[in-house]
Amino acid sequence: MVLSLLQLLFAVFAIYSALKFEEQTRLIIPLTCLIAMLIVSRIDKIRSEKEKERRNFLQSEMEKISKADSMNLQEKDFFTVETLLWPKSELLLLDAVHSIFKDLGFMISPGIDYQFVDRIIKIPNTSKSFGLQVIRYEKEANKNHPKILRALQFEKEKREKEKSLIVASTHIHLPLAERAKMTHISKDLGEVLFRSNIALITAHHLYELWRKAKNGEIDLFDFFQKIYSHRGPFYPLKQPGDLIPPSPFLPV
Repeated sequence: MVLSLLQLLFAVFAIYSALKFEEQTRLIIPLTCLIAMLIVSRIDKIRSEKEKERRNFLQSEMEKISKADSMNLQEKDFFTVETLLWPKSELLLLDAVHSIFKDLGFMISPGIDYQFVDRIIKIPNTSKSFGLQVIRYEKEANKNHPKILRALQFEKEKREKEKSLIVASTHIHLPLAERAKMTHISKDLGEVLFRSNIALITAHHLYELWRKAKNGEIDLFDFFQKIYSHRGPFYPLKQPGDLIPPSPFLPV
């Protein structure tokens, strides 16, 4: 839409210059506008092709999920899953994570009394809460994202019975089948999280937990109480030998 308006603007300016400007300028400006219109048209075509490719990719992946999933996904759930696993932005990812925790029955609030969290998530029937950070990564999670610093800062402002929880959407351009082969947390981030007792799960893992909970396979409230007690993340790091040992009671 914006690119189309830009093309229209160039066309109008080219016509105006042809009518109003002096002879030499009358030729140069319309020619420049024409070249600019061709460039914008090319950019728009590339953008459209990429968007079509993304739509086809997402449709294919969602069809795989639908066929493999015994959970009866409703139309609104498809958008949530798509945004969770292939987020276009961190804000949309946060909305998807919020929707999933709310759907699972957690008490979730904006955390307006805190400076360094996206949401506050309370485990029902307990006094335990998480200060949530939602992060979008192109590849594996690393410590360079600004929200890692926010999570560390939350550690200073948190209250009793509160713990930092990061939900990280990693390798967002890969199909789900390929993500299983990838590492999701860098070694340096794993060390930071373990040292600071900050929990991290990937968005893909959250989806799997949501699916299992909806199918009655696991008790999510009990699971997150164990996450609360578990120290640091529990995903493979960069090197096969450098792992943060998973807790035996944490389903993957």
